[in-house]
Amino acid sequence: MDASPRREPSVLKKAGVSFNITLGAVLMRECLVLFSGGIDSTTALYWARSLYDRITALSFDYGQRHRVELTLSRRLTRRLNVPQVILRVDLGQVGGSALTDPNIPVPECDSTEEIGRGIPLTYVPFRNGIFLSLAAAWAEVHGLREIVCGFNIIDSPHYPDTRAAFVKAMEEAVVKGTKPASRNRQMKIIAPFIRMRKADILKKGLALGADYSYSISCYRGAEIPCGKCSSCLLRARAWRDVGAQDHLLQRLKKEGKL
Repeated sequence: MDASPRREPSVLKKAGVSFNITLGAVLMRECLVLFSGGIDSTTALYWARSLYDRITALSFDYGQRHRVELTLSRRLTRRLNVPQVILRVDLGQVGGSALTDPNIPVPECDSTEEIGRGIPLTYVPFRNGIFLSLAAAWAEVHGLREIVCGFNIIDSPHYPDTRAAFVKAMEEAVVKGTKPASRNRQMKIIAPFIRMRKADILKKGLALGADYSYSISCYRGAEIPCGKCSSCLLRARAWRDVGAQDHLLQRLKKEGKL
């Protein structure tokens, strides 16, 4: 990747970083991005790419129903020439989620207003905590100090592992439980979109030139969105709010799949 100009902390703050970043972290300009291939993590990938000299995408094959997201995420990382690492951890052994247990159906709705309150069936128990723990371990081994994630809470407030308090607590645990801390080189977890609506996240990505044509959100497990699960409905609303056509739908139509 071509080297980008050094960014001062104030510039990073304007870019939407939710937590403090030390000057040392800015000077390093190298990070690990949690990359599922959805709207939020795709935006996080482009956001990090605009600010860091080197980035690595970290994805997880965790037994998810919508595993197609991994296949298509590789197309984007290859196009961007971004190294991608895929770690395997079978959360189907844990169960308790419609995303990892085929016996639990994915809830369907006709509109975002029908999306229920409370912890949804698509919540995977402590998934983001597990992902961040593995990301911290990988980053420690490879000498990285910053982990960027696309977590946000405004449109999906009922997932406990995307909240600001959760991210802060995980960062504190990582700092206390990893080797870099003993060398005064603390790790940081950066969640730049945590207080943003999905439409605003999408706008930020489009401003950065993000390509969402291989970005998968649907929980049902197919490349063609079902249009009924909560993730599809929230994605469709975000594109409507932005006033543009979903890149994924454009590609599927071009390829004759719709």
